[in-house]
Amino acid sequence: MFTGIVEATGEVLAVEDDAGGRRVRISTGFEDLTHGQSISVSGACLTVEEFEPGEWFSVFLAAETVDRTFFDELAEGDIVNLERAMPADGRFDGHVVQGHVDATAEVVAVESVGEDWTFTFSLPDDLSQYLVEKGSITVDGISLTVADRDESTFSVAIIPSTYDLTTLSEKAPGDPVHLEVDVVAKYVERMVTDS
Repeated sequence: MFTGIVEATGEVLAVEDDAGGRRVRISTGFEDLTHGQSISVSGACLTVEEFEPGEWFSVFLAAETVDRTFFDELAEGDIVNLERAMPADGRFDGHVVQGHVDATAEVVAVESVGEDWTFTFSLPDDLSQYLVEKGSITVDGISLTVADRDESTFSVAIIPSTYDLTTLSEKAPGDPVHLEVDVVAKYVERMVTDS
């Protein structure tokens, strides 16, 4: 489980395709990685296969992951958001994030508002029922609050530290993003429709 509080960004050092998926090597300053550890890479929960402490780690993207994410377009030099799984005794600062990408969407608009930014993203039809104003949404692994929404888009307010410490500073209209809706909303829907 993750919290959506991005710890760092990493640069994609290498991408290698094979018949079963893609292997990706990513730079990181994390010293305490272990084989088999879960790590969120721009919102997708992946497993550390190999690593050099404080230097890099590699993950394998199965065909399902490649199909469900924008990682089919991932290339050397790209920057990704990184978060290690939350320890049982850790602080819970964001919201419950599973690292299960529900859909890809795209940046519709980026507007500077004083020292902050407003980002507007497309909203896939099949996720619309899970978003409410002031509810939680994960965008590229970042825990955010829905500021506004309509039938086809939603907006979030981004503070300077989030803008500077994540890949949002690199995003422009038309760029893809990963979305994960609040899992609590999914459970509520299931309970209501099954009763």
